[in-house]
Amino acid sequence: MRGVGQQDARENGAISVIVAIVMVCLLGFAALAVDVGVLYAERAQLQNSSDAVALMVAQKCAKSTSDPECTATWPRPTELAAKLANGNAADGMTNIKSIALDKTKATVSVSTGAKETGSPTNSISLFFARALGITSAEVGATSSAQWGVPSKGTVIVPLAIAECKFSPDPTFVQVLNMDAGGCGGIPGGFGWITDGKDSLCSVKISAGASNDPGIWFSSDTGASRPSVCSSADIGAIADQTVLLPLYAVATGTGSLGKYYVKGFAAFHVTGYHFASDNWTSGGNIANKSIRGYFVKFVSLSQALELGGSSDYGTSVVRLSIGAP
Repeated sequence: MRGVGQQDARENGAISVIVAIVMVCLLGFAALAVDVGVLYAERAQLQNSSDAVALMVAQKCAKSTSDPECTATWPRPTELAAKLANGNAADGMTNIKSIALDKTKATVSVSTGAKETGSPTNSISLFFARALGITSAEVGATSSAQWGVPSKGTVIVPLAIAECKFSPDPTFVQVLNMDAGGCGGIPGGFGWITDGKDSLCSVKISAGASNDPGIWFSSDTGASRPSVCSSADIGAIADQTVLLPLYAVATGTGSLGKYYVKGFAAFHVTGYHFASDNWTSGGNIANKSIRGYFVKFVSLSQALELGGSSDYGTSVVRLSIGAP
Protein backbone atom coordinates (compact mmCIF):
# COMPACT_ATOMS: atom_id res chain seq x y z
CA MET A 1 0.00 0.00 0.00
CA ARG A 2 2.93 2.29 0.68
CA GLY A 3 4.07 2.02 -2.94
CA VAL A 4 0.60 2.87 -4.17
CA GLY A 5 0.47 5.96 -1.94
CA GLN A 6 3.78 7.23 -3.24
CA GLN A 7 2.60 6.70 -6.81
CA ASP A 8 -0.61 8.66 -6.12
CA ALA A 9 1.43 11.54 -4.69
CA ARG A 10 3.65 11.61 -7.75
CA GLU A 11 0.59 11.60 -10.03
CA ASN A 12 -1.03 14.42 -8.07
CA GLY A 13 2.15 16.44 -8.40
CA ALA A 14 2.26 15.85 -12.15
CA ILE A 15 -1.37 16.88 -12.50
CA SER A 16 -0.69 20.07 -10.56
CA VAL A 17 2.13 20.93 -12.94
CA ILE A 18 -0.07 20.25 -15.97
CA VAL A 19 -2.89 22.37 -14.52
CA ALA A 20 -0.45 25.20 -13.87
CA ILE A 21 0.84 25.03 -17.44
CA VAL A 22 -2.71 24.95 -18.83
CA MET A 23 -3.68 27.95 -16.68
CA VAL A 24 -0.73 29.92 -18.00
CA CYS A 25 -1.77 29.04 -21.55
CA LEU A 26 -5.36 30.05 -20.85
CA LEU A 27 -4.16 33.36 -19.45
CA GLY A 28 -2.12 33.84 -22.59
CA PHE A 29 -5.14 33.20 -24.79
CA ALA A 30 -7.24 35.51 -22.62
CA ALA A 31 -4.60 38.18 -23.07
CA LEU A 32 -4.78 37.70 -26.83
CA ALA A 33 -8.58 37.77 -26.89
CA VAL A 34 -9.08 40.74 -24.57
CA ASP A 35 -5.93 42.83 -24.78
CA VAL A 36 -5.48 42.47 -28.53
CA GLY A 37 -9.11 43.48 -28.94
CA VAL A 38 -8.43 46.56 -26.85
CA LEU A 39 -5.38 47.36 -28.98
CA TYR A 40 -7.35 47.06 -32.21
CA ALA A 41 -10.14 49.28 -30.86
CA GLU A 42 -7.61 51.89 -29.78
CA ARG A 43 -5.85 51.79 -33.13
CA ALA A 44 -9.16 52.28 -34.96
CA GLN A 45 -9.80 55.41 -32.91
CA LEU A 46 -6.27 56.67 -33.56
CA GLN A 47 -6.75 56.04 -37.29
CA ASN A 48 -9.91 58.14 -37.23
CA SER A 49 -8.02 60.85 -35.38
CA SER A 50 -5.11 60.93 -37.83
CA ASP A 51 -7.51 60.83 -40.80
CA ALA A 52 -9.46 63.80 -39.43
CA VAL A 53 -6.36 65.90 -38.79
CA ALA A 54 -4.80 65.04 -42.17
CA LEU A 55 -7.98 65.96 -44.03
CA MET A 56 -8.36 69.17 -42.04
CA VAL A 57 -4.81 70.33 -42.78
CA ALA A 58 -5.16 69.39 -46.46
CA GLN A 59 -8.45 71.30 -46.76
CA LYS A 60 -6.99 74.39 -45.12
CA CYS A 61 -3.94 74.25 -47.40
CA ALA A 62 -6.10 73.68 -50.47
CA LYS A 63 -8.02 76.83 -49.65
CA SER A 64 -4.91 78.87 -48.81
CA THR A 65 -1.35 77.79 -48.02
CA SER A 66 -1.09 80.87 -45.81
CA ASP A 67 -3.94 79.68 -43.57
CA PRO A 68 -2.78 79.41 -39.91
CA GLU A 69 -3.94 75.78 -39.86
CA CYS A 70 -1.86 74.95 -42.95
CA THR A 71 1.17 74.29 -40.82
CA ALA A 72 2.93 71.51 -38.98
CA THR A 73 3.42 73.80 -35.91
CA TRP A 74 5.52 71.08 -34.42
CA PRO A 75 6.10 70.02 -31.65
CA ARG A 76 2.85 71.66 -30.62
CA PRO A 77 -0.18 71.08 -32.87
CA THR A 78 -2.77 73.78 -33.42
CA GLU A 79 -5.83 73.94 -31.20
CA LEU A 80 -8.08 72.74 -34.04
CA ALA A 81 -5.81 69.78 -34.82
CA ALA A 82 -5.77 68.74 -31.16
CA LYS A 83 -9.55 69.14 -30.91
CA LEU A 84 -10.16 66.93 -33.95
CA ALA A 85 -7.72 64.29 -32.73
CA ASN A 86 -9.20 64.16 -29.23
CA GLY A 87 -12.75 64.25 -30.56
CA ASN A 88 -12.25 60.96 -32.40
CA ALA A 89 -11.07 59.11 -29.28
CA ALA A 90 -13.59 57.43 -26.96
CA ASP A 91 -11.75 58.78 -23.93
CA GLY A 92 -11.15 62.18 -25.56
CA MET A 93 -7.36 61.80 -25.48
CA THR A 94 -5.03 61.39 -28.46
CA ASN A 95 -1.38 62.26 -28.80
CA ILE A 96 -0.42 63.89 -32.12
CA LYS A 97 3.10 62.53 -32.57
CA SER A 98 3.96 64.46 -35.72
CA ILE A 99 2.61 66.42 -38.68
CA ALA A 100 4.77 66.35 -41.81
CA LEU A 101 3.65 68.99 -44.30
CA ASP A 102 5.02 69.57 -47.80
CA LYS A 103 3.29 72.54 -49.44
CA THR A 104 5.29 72.12 -52.64
CA LYS A 105 4.13 68.54 -53.17
CA ALA A 106 0.72 69.36 -51.64
CA THR A 107 0.88 66.49 -49.16
CA VAL A 108 0.54 66.06 -45.41
CA SER A 109 1.17 63.08 -43.14
CA VAL A 110 -0.15 62.87 -39.58
CA SER A 111 0.99 60.35 -36.98
CA THR A 112 -0.99 59.78 -33.78
CA GLY A 113 -0.36 57.75 -30.65
CA ALA A 114 -2.34 56.54 -27.66
CA LYS A 115 -2.66 58.76 -24.62
CA GLU A 116 -3.60 57.36 -21.22
CA THR A 117 -3.05 58.68 -17.73
CA GLY A 118 -0.42 56.63 -15.93
CA SER A 119 0.80 54.83 -19.05
CA PRO A 120 3.98 55.48 -21.06
CA THR A 121 3.76 57.94 -23.96
CA ASN A 122 1.82 56.55 -26.96
CA SER A 123 0.85 53.47 -24.94
CA ILE A 124 -2.20 52.00 -23.23
CA SER A 125 -2.36 49.68 -20.23
CA LEU A 126 -3.13 45.98 -20.65
CA PHE A 127 -5.11 43.64 -18.38
CA PHE A 128 -4.57 39.90 -18.64
CA ALA A 129 -1.15 40.38 -20.21
CA ARG A 130 0.05 41.71 -16.85
CA ALA A 131 0.18 38.11 -15.67
CA LEU A 132 2.84 37.56 -18.33
CA GLY A 133 4.78 40.65 -17.26
CA ILE A 134 3.46 42.89 -20.06
CA THR A 135 1.81 45.95 -18.51
CA SER A 136 1.37 48.21 -21.54
CA ALA A 137 1.71 48.35 -25.32
CA GLU A 138 2.40 51.16 -27.77
CA VAL A 139 -0.34 51.92 -30.29
CA GLY A 140 -0.27 54.38 -33.18
CA ALA A 141 -1.65 55.23 -36.60
CA THR A 142 -0.58 57.30 -39.59
CA SER A 143 -2.65 59.03 -42.27
CA SER A 144 -1.59 60.86 -45.40
CA ALA A 145 -3.61 63.29 -47.48
CA GLN A 146 -3.01 65.30 -50.63
CA TRP A 147 -4.72 68.16 -52.38
CA GLY A 148 -4.73 69.53 -55.89
CA VAL A 149 -6.68 70.55 -58.97
CA PRO A 150 -9.32 68.16 -60.34
CA SER A 151 -8.66 66.50 -63.70
CA LYS A 152 -11.85 64.45 -63.97
CA GLY A 153 -15.27 64.65 -62.44
CA THR A 154 -19.00 64.24 -62.82
CA VAL A 155 -21.04 67.43 -63.22
CA ILE A 156 -24.73 67.27 -62.30
CA VAL A 157 -25.85 69.38 -65.28
CA PRO A 158 -24.23 69.30 -68.75
CA LEU A 159 -23.43 72.99 -68.85
CA ALA A 160 -20.04 74.48 -69.77
CA ILE A 161 -18.91 78.08 -69.24
CA ALA A 162 -16.38 79.95 -71.34
CA GLU A 163 -13.02 80.29 -69.60
CA CYS A 164 -12.84 83.98 -70.47
CA LYS A 165 -15.87 84.57 -68.23
CA PHE A 166 -14.11 83.20 -65.17
CA SER A 167 -13.51 85.69 -62.35
CA PRO A 168 -11.98 84.74 -58.98
CA ASP A 169 -13.85 87.64 -57.33
CA PRO A 170 -16.92 86.24 -55.50
CA THR A 171 -18.44 89.74 -55.31
CA PHE A 172 -18.57 89.94 -59.11
CA VAL A 173 -22.03 88.69 -60.09
CA GLN A 174 -22.28 87.78 -63.76
CA VAL A 175 -25.11 87.14 -66.18
CA LEU A 176 -23.83 84.69 -68.78
CA ASN A 177 -25.69 84.60 -72.08
CA MET A 178 -25.89 81.84 -74.64
CA ASP A 179 -24.44 83.84 -77.51
CA ALA A 180 -21.31 83.97 -79.65
CA GLY A 181 -20.00 87.32 -78.48
CA GLY A 182 -17.26 88.16 -76.06
CA CYS A 183 -15.26 84.94 -76.16
CA GLY A 184 -15.66 83.57 -79.63
CA GLY A 185 -16.62 79.98 -80.26
CA ILE A 186 -19.98 78.35 -79.65
CA PRO A 187 -21.39 80.05 -77.67
CA GLY A 188 -19.64 82.95 -75.96
CA GLY A 189 -21.02 82.72 -72.42
CA PHE A 190 -22.11 79.15 -71.82
CA GLY A 191 -23.57 76.19 -73.63
CA TRP A 192 -24.92 72.69 -73.25
CA ILE A 193 -22.62 69.72 -73.79
CA THR A 194 -23.15 66.01 -74.23
CA ASP A 195 -21.04 62.88 -74.12
CA GLY A 196 -23.66 60.83 -75.95
CA LYS A 197 -22.97 57.84 -73.70
CA ASP A 198 -26.15 57.46 -71.66
CA SER A 199 -29.49 58.96 -70.75
CA LEU A 200 -28.30 60.68 -67.58
CA CYS A 201 -28.32 64.44 -67.14
CA SER A 202 -24.97 64.30 -65.37
CA VAL A 203 -21.85 64.09 -67.52
CA LYS A 204 -18.41 62.70 -66.74
CA ILE A 205 -15.88 65.34 -67.74
CA SER A 206 -12.12 65.13 -68.28
CA ALA A 207 -9.98 68.25 -68.44
CA GLY A 208 -6.51 68.54 -69.87
CA ALA A 209 -4.44 69.52 -72.87
CA SER A 210 -6.17 70.42 -76.15
CA ASN A 211 -4.25 67.69 -77.99
CA ASP A 212 -6.01 65.05 -75.88
CA PRO A 213 -9.12 63.86 -77.76
CA GLY A 214 -10.66 62.73 -74.50
CA ILE A 215 -11.33 66.28 -73.33
CA TRP A 216 -13.35 67.43 -76.37
CA PHE A 217 -17.14 67.30 -75.90
CA SER A 218 -19.95 67.74 -78.39
CA SER A 219 -22.36 70.66 -78.10
CA ASP A 220 -26.08 70.23 -77.51
CA THR A 221 -27.79 73.07 -79.36
CA GLY A 222 -30.84 75.01 -78.29
CA ALA A 223 -31.89 77.21 -75.40
CA SER A 224 -33.95 74.50 -73.72
CA ARG A 225 -32.41 71.97 -71.38
CA PRO A 226 -31.08 68.81 -73.05
CA SER A 227 -33.63 66.03 -73.49
CA VAL A 228 -31.76 63.82 -70.99
CA CYS A 229 -32.38 66.40 -68.24
CA SER A 230 -35.65 66.89 -66.36
CA SER A 231 -36.95 70.08 -64.77
CA ALA A 232 -35.96 68.57 -61.41
CA ASP A 233 -32.39 68.07 -62.65
CA ILE A 234 -32.13 71.73 -63.61
CA GLY A 235 -33.92 72.86 -60.46
CA ALA A 236 -31.24 71.15 -58.36
CA ILE A 237 -28.77 73.95 -59.19
CA ALA A 238 -31.00 76.76 -57.84
CA ASP A 239 -29.14 78.71 -55.13
CA GLN A 240 -26.43 76.04 -55.10
CA THR A 241 -22.69 76.02 -55.69
CA VAL A 242 -22.12 73.60 -58.55
CA LEU A 243 -18.99 72.35 -60.24
CA LEU A 244 -18.95 73.31 -63.92
CA PRO A 245 -16.42 72.69 -66.70
CA LEU A 246 -14.69 75.66 -68.31
CA TYR A 247 -13.99 75.49 -72.02
CA ALA A 248 -11.05 77.32 -73.57
CA VAL A 249 -11.70 76.58 -77.24
CA ALA A 250 -14.92 75.87 -79.11
CA THR A 251 -15.05 74.83 -82.74
CA GLY A 252 -17.71 74.12 -85.32
CA THR A 253 -21.33 75.19 -85.33
CA GLY A 254 -24.60 73.73 -84.13
CA SER A 255 -24.62 70.04 -83.29
CA LEU A 256 -21.22 69.69 -84.98
CA GLY A 257 -19.64 72.04 -82.47
CA LYS A 258 -17.13 70.85 -79.89
CA TYR A 259 -15.81 72.22 -76.61
CA TYR A 260 -12.28 71.79 -75.30
CA VAL A 261 -12.62 71.50 -71.51
CA LYS A 262 -9.61 73.03 -69.79
CA GLY A 263 -10.61 72.82 -66.14
CA PHE A 264 -13.31 73.06 -63.49
CA ALA A 265 -14.72 75.97 -61.50
CA ALA A 266 -17.34 76.31 -58.76
CA PHE A 267 -20.23 78.62 -59.68
CA HIS A 268 -22.95 79.72 -57.26
CA VAL A 269 -26.22 79.99 -59.16
CA THR A 270 -28.49 82.94 -58.31
CA GLY A 271 -30.75 82.65 -61.34
CA TYR A 272 -31.32 80.93 -64.68
CA HIS A 273 -33.72 80.98 -67.61
CA PHE A 274 -33.62 78.12 -70.08
CA ALA A 275 -36.84 78.39 -72.11
CA SER A 276 -39.54 76.88 -69.86
CA ASP A 277 -37.15 76.31 -66.95
CA ASN A 278 -36.44 79.43 -64.95
CA TRP A 279 -35.69 80.49 -61.39
CA THR A 280 -34.27 83.60 -59.76
CA SER A 281 -33.31 84.65 -56.25
CA GLY A 282 -34.32 88.20 -57.14
CA GLY A 283 -34.71 90.34 -60.25
CA ASN A 284 -35.67 89.24 -63.73
CA ILE A 285 -33.34 87.25 -65.92
CA ALA A 286 -33.58 86.98 -69.69
CA ASN A 287 -34.00 83.74 -71.58
CA LYS A 288 -30.84 81.83 -72.52
CA SER A 289 -29.09 83.17 -69.40
CA ILE A 290 -27.59 81.99 -66.14
CA ARG A 291 -26.61 84.32 -63.29
CA GLY A 292 -24.22 83.86 -60.41
CA TYR A 293 -20.63 84.17 -59.26
CA PHE A 294 -17.52 82.01 -59.04
CA VAL A 295 -16.30 80.89 -55.62
CA LYS A 296 -13.27 79.13 -54.19
CA PHE A 297 -14.26 75.56 -53.48
CA VAL A 298 -12.65 72.57 -51.76
CA SER A 299 -14.24 69.16 -52.35
CA LEU A 300 -13.90 65.77 -50.67
CA SER A 301 -16.10 64.15 -53.32
CA GLN A 302 -14.98 60.76 -54.57
CA ALA A 303 -16.48 61.71 -57.95
CA LEU A 304 -13.49 63.96 -58.61
CA GLU A 305 -9.96 62.89 -59.50
CA LEU A 306 -6.71 64.71 -58.86
CA GLY A 307 -4.24 65.62 -61.57
CA GLY A 308 -5.42 68.79 -63.29
CA SER A 309 -3.05 71.59 -64.25
CA SER A 310 -5.38 74.59 -64.70
CA ASP A 311 -6.40 76.10 -61.36
CA TYR A 312 -9.73 77.95 -61.25
CA GLY A 313 -10.15 77.96 -57.49
CA THR A 314 -11.48 74.41 -57.17
CA SER A 315 -9.45 71.85 -55.22
CA VAL A 316 -9.83 68.19 -54.37
CA VAL A 317 -8.65 66.64 -51.09
CA ARG A 318 -7.92 62.94 -50.77
CA LEU A 319 -6.65 60.52 -48.17
CA SER A 320 -3.73 58.67 -49.74
CA ILE A 321 -1.94 55.41 -49.00
CA GLY A 322 1.49 55.66 -47.46
CA ALA A 323 3.49 58.64 -46.31
CA PRO A 324 4.03 61.47 -48.79
